[in-house]
Amino acid sequence: MLGEGSPWIGNITQEVFGGVRQCLGVYHGWEHGSDTGKVLYGEGTEAYQQWQSATTGECVESGFEEIEKRLNLLEQEERTPKEKESIRLLRGYLGSHRERLAEGRAIGSGQREGTCKHWIGKRLKQTWAKGRAERVGKMASLCALRYSNQWEKYWTQAK
Repeated sequence: MLGEGSPWIGNITQEVFGGVRQCLGVYHGWEHGSDTGKVLYGEGTEAYQQWQSATTGECVESGFEEIEKRLNLLEQEERTPKEKESIRLLRGYLGSHRERLAEGRAIGSGQREGTCKHWIGKRLKQTWAKGRAERVGKMASLCALRYSNQWEKYWTQAK
């Protein structure tokens, strides 16, 4: 299950699907890193751009391990209370997702979203297709289910 990191989503996922593997969507996850960079360096500055580029790459390639080293170094520097709090919040957020980042799981949703978009679009654009807008959500749910490891389980329970 790909999510944006909110505990309630992870809890519902565990409740509904059991031991399904969860991963953190990089876009949502790294919003927190971006926010910290803005506090530390100022939005739009060259230093912020360097922070954003380096830390996003570290997060994708190494998970929390490299980011943790960077945060350790930042905490050793003289910082304002606001900067210290931002670093603490980022450490807490990413630390709570350490497992989701450390195991080399895919942390982006582009492929899944693209696949669903393709198949739903193909269905709706067929000659003489009569898709209704209110049914697109149900189609999207089935499409997402089809490309998960829950397809057989769903149909077994649906019978």
